[in-house]
Amino acid sequence: MSRTGYTLPVFAVASAKAALLHLQKKLELPCEVALDLLGDTAYISIQQVARLDDTSALAITKSAPGDNLDLTRNTPIWAWVKLTAKQSQALILEAGEGLGKTATQEPAIYSYARRLFDANLLPLIPRDKTVTVSIILPEGRELAQRTSNEAFGILEGLALLGTSGISQPLSAADHLEEFQKILQAKVKNCPNLVFCIGSNGMQVAQKLGIKEEAIAPTGNWIGALLVEAGLRGAESVLLLGYQGKLIKLAGGIFNTSSHLADAKLEIISAAVVRICGNIEAAQAVLNANTADAAYKTLVELGLAESAFKALAETISEKAQAYVQKYANVALQVGTVLCDRQGNIIVRDAIASEILYQIGLHRNN
Repeated sequence: MSRTGYTLPVFAVASAKAALLHLQKKLELPCEVALDLLGDTAYISIQQVARLDDTSALAITKSAPGDNLDLTRNTPIWAWVKLTAKQSQALILEAGEGLGKTATQEPAIYSYARRLFDANLLPLIPRDKTVTVSIILPEGRELAQRTSNEAFGILEGLALLGTSGISQPLSAADHLEEFQKILQAKVKNCPNLVFCIGSNGMQVAQKLGIKEEAIAPTGNWIGALLVEAGLRGAESVLLLGYQGKLIKLAGGIFNTSSHLADAKLEIISAAVVRICGNIEAAQAVLNANTADAAYKTLVELGLAESAFKALAETISEKAQAYVQKYANVALQVGTVLCDRQGNIIVRDAIASEILYQIGLHRNN
């Protein structure tokens, strides 16, 4: 059975609470702090805590996301807390080293995380005082380079985001079984399925007016669920989502978790060489930091449309061959590739046909 864990905001809040309690002489090591997760309670172990002077303290926890393939596992999370005379706010949150900032230099601390800070720290702050919390992620800047944060406008580190304190093991095998059961139920009433890859895919599906009953969740198990769709009698599957995920299928990678395999730039580069033989353009793609940056480079060179059209067609061809190999059935597969902002880059001819089959006009 897979173990759940906690999301990054939980450990940031735990460190801050531990530092504040230690400053108030209410906590000593070894210890755990109890956190209100806005409905649940968590008990988080504190690794280190120290008073720096009469008004400030530092505490450290380590991230424990459970049985998730999470790059923040065992990441140290520091919280520096300072108690001062009352200001306009009782609680001020700052981004220390390794915690990302938005383009306007605001800390990348989002709604759920801020509510956690409020729920757990405000009751501890004396009425005549203000607490300033600076969250420090010593490994955050380096780890952020392995994410798509910059594409979302999060700069210089990781973000405290999410809608829950519980880290569900979505990467664990028991979730594949859950997705298979959902697909089995959907295909009975909707033989033309849509696999929305990531939030981008769902965003585009809503724009296109695709009905929820046609949409089957996949996580990273696109290959396994394509096979499941074939075995359960589906007539077609539309792959719809962020190009940086779906492009992996063009290289024969059917589990899209970046922890298992990642060759996005190499696959795009190979497509460029195949369509025009432009080695300099291929090298520019390989030098890009993200798949989005590679796409923008190709737009500037006038090669994006042809390269990504070829990639979409390759994805569909390889997906159909994958199902034929492992399920021994023919399944029609079409592909729609989108950018990070949810804009459609390209669709292949089969995708247009599937959209027509599920009740949408080919030009939608």
